[in-house]
Amino acid sequence: MTKSEKPYSRIQKQNREKILDAALVVFSQFGFRGATLDQIATAAGLSKPNIIYYFNGKEDIHRTLLEHLLDAWLAPLRALDPNGDPREEILKYVRRKLQMSREMPRESRLFANEVLQGAPRLGEILGSDLKELVDEKASVIAQWSSEGKIANIDPYHLIFSIWALTQHYADFDTQVRTILENQDPFPGATDFLEHVYTSILRA
Repeated sequence: MTKSEKPYSRIQKQNREKILDAALVVFSQFGFRGATLDQIATAAGLSKPNIIYYFNGKEDIHRTLLEHLLDAWLAPLRALDPNGDPREEILKYVRRKLQMSREMPRESRLFANEVLQGAPRLGEILGSDLKELVDEKASVIAQWSSEGKIANIDPYHLIFSIWALTQHYADFDTQVRTILENQDPFPGATDFLEHVYTSILRA
């Protein structure tokens, strides 16, 4: 049993969450290579030995964060209902991904940094859980296209485009807000993306 798996008391669970919250801030700012246990300990308000008590080092903390994040990241795609209205199901997915960029920008940047590094800690999961889910939902979208319910469109590139256009607002937040002079970009982004995908999907 690893440190990440063993049972903890309520206080110990709170300390683990405090460490993970602090690590999210540090990793999203400095990346895996630039982050240190000392920085995480300082951000968590705990000593470095406390950190080591709960996790087997920086790698263990980073992997735990990524695994938790991936569950949340895949939930909106899992929710795509084969029996629902095709255009509304896809638009709901777009809205939820945009909402996640608004509410979880640090998590988005953490995931982006991992992928940019070649996914050394998530490669196996990306090649199994993520690929299986994307294959499943791509098949649903392809079926909708073949039935004439939406336009004839490549389902994989549709999904990739949704990731790119929604996560941009989290991963490049500083650039977006600078250009918009610190205006909230999300109302306009929601309207724009709904218009784009409504147009693209029209059979």
